[in-house]
Amino acid sequence: MVVFAGQGDPHRSLSLLWRADTPPPTRGTPGPKPRLSVDAIVSAAVALADAEGMAALSMRAVGDRLGRTAMALYTYVPGKSELLDLMYDAVHAELPTGYPESAPDNWRAPLTTWAGDVLEFYVRHPWVLQVSQARPVLGPHEYAGLDTLITLLRATGLAAGVVRRLVGTLFPFVRGSAQTVADARLAATATGSPDAEWWAARSAALLELVPDFAERFPAVSGLEAEGPVEPYPDPDPAQDAGMPYLEREARETFRVGLGVLLDGIEAARVRRP
Repeated sequence: MVVFAGQGDPHRSLSLLWRADTPPPTRGTPGPKPRLSVDAIVSAAVALADAEGMAALSMRAVGDRLGRTAMALYTYVPGKSELLDLMYDAVHAELPTGYPESAPDNWRAPLTTWAGDVLEFYVRHPWVLQVSQARPVLGPHEYAGLDTLITLLRATGLAAGVVRRLVGTLFPFVRGSAQTVADARLAATATGSPDAEWWAARSAALLELVPDFAERFPAVSGLEAEGPVEPYPDPDPAQDAGMPYLEREARETFRVGLGVLLDGIEAARVRRP
């Protein structure tokens, strides 16, 4: 399920995102109900999406969480499209914007930390991964995250044009890794089959039905036979203890893939004029 942001009225959406034109609070009414606000509505919507997924999101469902009708929300947020933009930008406020000062001789560690922070952010809010990057929200927190990455990359000394393309490489890489982790967590619940059980059953059936698998796919078989010897040792092997197989594999792929990407950045630094 892919969702496109930025489908509401441009002026109204951006006014809400940048809090340039926030509707006034409702009049006081008898009873214990708190007054509504854009922030309260967005917080309730984020909590709903975190708990039940994007498919559960509706103005009515958010209103139910706040003890209000959907109509009461429209005074503050025109509709679901604008609400999605606000939610997406709001959760990006969780991303750190301050890292140890980067320099030409100290750019790799901050970038590695940044990538790990963004991965965990997506895993906490897997519904964010369903929001397509084709239409950015253009909110303040989204821009703050982008500004942070650009700052870290400029410390490499690479040209602005190269940094621009690296931004377009690193964000999709981290998002893709996080998607795999999120899918791995969901797989057992959605299918009712634990990882170990699923792989055992499929592997046994595959070996039985395709006895010449190794001969037909020598590259695949050879790679598996060589084992997981890697040039990027995990500094803390204990952190994966007890983690489901698929998630552990996804995180290892992220770690090694990031190392190769950063090696490529270093190689580009060496080659630059």
